[in-house]
Amino acid sequence: MNCKQILLSLTGAMLYALSATAEEADTLKTMNVDEVVVVAAPKENRALRELPIASTRLTQQDMRAKQVAGIKDLTSLVPNLFIPDYGSRLTTAVYIRGIGSRINTPAVGLYVDNIPYIDKSAFDFSYADIEQIEVLRGPQSMLYGRNTMGGLIKVHTKSPFTYQGTDVRLGAATYGDYDVSLTHYHRITSRFAFSAGGSFEHKGGFFKNSAQNNERIDRSNAGGGRLHGIFLPTDNLKLDLNLSYEYSDQGGYPYYYIGAAREDATVYPDLLGRIAYNDESGYRRGLLNAGLNLEYQAQAFTLSCITGYQNLNDRMDMDQDFSPRDIFTLVQKQRSNTVSEEIVLKSKPGKRWQWTTGAFGFYQWLSTDGPVLFKREGIEQLIEDNVNNMFPSSPMAPQMHLGINNEQLYIGGDFSTPLMSAAVYHQSTLNDLLVKGLSLTVGLRLDYEKMWLDYNSACEPMNFGFSFKMGNMELKDDAMQALSALTGSMKRDYLQLLPKFSLQYEWKQGNNVYATVSKGYRSGGYNIQMFSDLVQSQLRNSMKQALMASPSFASMASMIDKMMPEVSIDVVGTTLYKPEYTWNYELGTHLTLFDNRLTADIAGFLMETRNQQVSQFSENGMGRVTVNAGRSRSIGAEASLAARVTDALTLNAGYGYTCATFRDYQTLDDNDQPVDYRGHFIPFIPRHTLNVGAQYLISLRQGSLLDRIRLNADYNAAGRIYWTEANNVSQAFYGVLNGRVSLEKGQGAIGLWVRNALDKDYAAFCFESMGNRFMQKGKPVQVGIDLRCRF
Repeated sequence: MNCKQILLSLTGAMLYALSATAEEADTLKTMNVDEVVVVAAPKENRALRELPIASTRLTQQDMRAKQVAGIKDLTSLVPNLFIPDYGSRLTTAVYIRGIGSRINTPAVGLYVDNIPYIDKSAFDFSYADIEQIEVLRGPQSMLYGRNTMGGLIKVHTKSPFTYQGTDVRLGAATYGDYDVSLTHYHRITSRFAFSAGGSFEHKGGFFKNSAQNNERIDRSNAGGGRLHGIFLPTDNLKLDLNLSYEYSDQGGYPYYYIGAAREDATVYPDLLGRIAYNDESGYRRGLLNAGLNLEYQAQAFTLSCITGYQNLNDRMDMDQDFSPRDIFTLVQKQRSNTVSEEIVLKSKPGKRWQWTTGAFGFYQWLSTDGPVLFKREGIEQLIEDNVNNMFPSSPMAPQMHLGINNEQLYIGGDFSTPLMSAAVYHQSTLNDLLVKGLSLTVGLRLDYEKMWLDYNSACEPMNFGFSFKMGNMELKDDAMQALSALTGSMKRDYLQLLPKFSLQYEWKQGNNVYATVSKGYRSGGYNIQMFSDLVQSQLRNSMKQALMASPSFASMASMIDKMMPEVSIDVVGTTLYKPEYTWNYELGTHLTLFDNRLTADIAGFLMETRNQQVSQFSENGMGRVTVNAGRSRSIGAEASLAARVTDALTLNAGYGYTCATFRDYQTLDDNDQPVDYRGHFIPFIPRHTLNVGAQYLISLRQGSLLDRIRLNADYNAAGRIYWTEANNVSQAFYGVLNGRVSLEKGQGAIGLWVRNALDKDYAAFCFESMGNRFMQKGKPVQVGIDLRCRF
């Protein structure tokens, strides 16, 4: 059955289900899905728009209208938020206001039902059961700690106390996509309610690999379930338990070869504009999350005890040269267990003095197995050639050549990187200071972090030979062997003081102006990706020692020593990167005007960052590592508007501007010459983000086949985006148009949607590897249909 037949069959099933459920809708006690739901916030004393924070809330209806099915769909819907959709679920690079991270530690935090997700490998999951999303921009480190220096994304699932019934969703789309989800919400008594559900999605893939019979390589399957239970033993005690599991299996990486990135790189004309790699690649992940929120309501305060647990087990297979040549591959496995605990005390709302105080801690066990396998071409190109290029090439000089006999070379890597963090914090807000409506907020957090690294990276024995020829003299030894292994451990700890100051004036509920100064930080870490380079450097030293010890070349030891200088092995200096710090200065306002028909949120900011963490090429150009630049600066502004023009027509717009540049960043170019990137734009940060949307609701007469028709259109845009520190490759400003038509009856609806309706061609991601440049394209136009009903 082709995709068109699937869509037609699904349409018929949807129309039948819609008519079947419409009659039952009136008997169900359900909440209005358009209603803004107020969810539990253990740390905040006031509603989101009453806080001195630049923020955006997306309700369930917003997510449905704007087709938000996962974290990467939030790009540009929130001003100055950019999450490029590339790679796999492992790679969730989140950028806000010029702060972000492509690899290693995140710069934007994620909380799901008040439980922190420490590792960004877990950020990308299904939003099948999500009630609403809140995005807080700017450093949130005072209340939320490490890795929220760019901002925070808070995701909330539906409560079975306020949401009743059984939700069913079926969907299908072009390119062989289909999905299904079912969740039942049941309030058994006034003291206990639960929900249970599951979901599955299949994506057929958009892009073909010409080196693998033009098969679509970005296909994926994902499925999982969630259990949610809420128990109220007494009127002032609540226990909220959430348990979820998701397994996903994705295909490889649709990276197009677009040419050489360096003058000395080999160009492959036959591969230009093609995805063409021969080794199987993909990503598999199992993700288990559990959280228990205990909330006690005392007369003067609220106590929250929040316990979280996460287990992540994944595997990434990657053809790292992304070509049909047999150069090298990587298999990376991660096994992570994280336990977190937070105790929060906060005052009751409505008091002149409002306060929040708490303690937080977590421990993460993380082991990574990341072996690199060099194949025959890789051995010749990356090891043999690098050594032979050191020998004199003049016709008058001796002819020397080193040859490696191994058909494959395996460099293993076992790493254990436990992480521990503990913090205490307090925030006080004094309302009606001097005049009514004026408030002052002061907060301070003491954050301690300790990280370890135990490493064992070794290369299997390398068998090689060496020949020396000068005139009639020829020396040769084909039976030499080199060994290389790095084993050891290191640890680092950091102590951070994170203050926050805010002054806010509110003249009417929903109308305020504020000024905030806050400090944020992102934790440091270890570049375990660099151990392959370190082992190769040590291997070269071992080859030199074997040459000098060979009886055949004993008389040439001093010459070999000069031609092959010892490579220093600095494990700490090569792998360690330090924390990143930023000071954020912000002015903003929240406005509610014209009898709540218009809301506006406007902010301007300046962020000064030190020890900027930058994703950079490793020395041999075979991968990325994190290094610390000097300083950077982000200056920008953002605005969000939502207008209810009539009862039927709603308009919204969001715009963000960020000018993020290096203020101090000196490094070396490909020829080991110093280069100064001061004034250059920071990569992966769009200068502009834009969202313009409209919704028109057509209400039909009672007794009609349908109750209402909902029309939605959204234009999302971003750019210019520079992909390199040199600012020599970029994506110009681009936008995609999305649309949806929803035919609604009672608690059911049929949705017809289109994404990238104008089929805009753009780069979602661009990078360099081994001197060559690769690009992943944005997804092409796609249309689909879905059924949503509640019994």
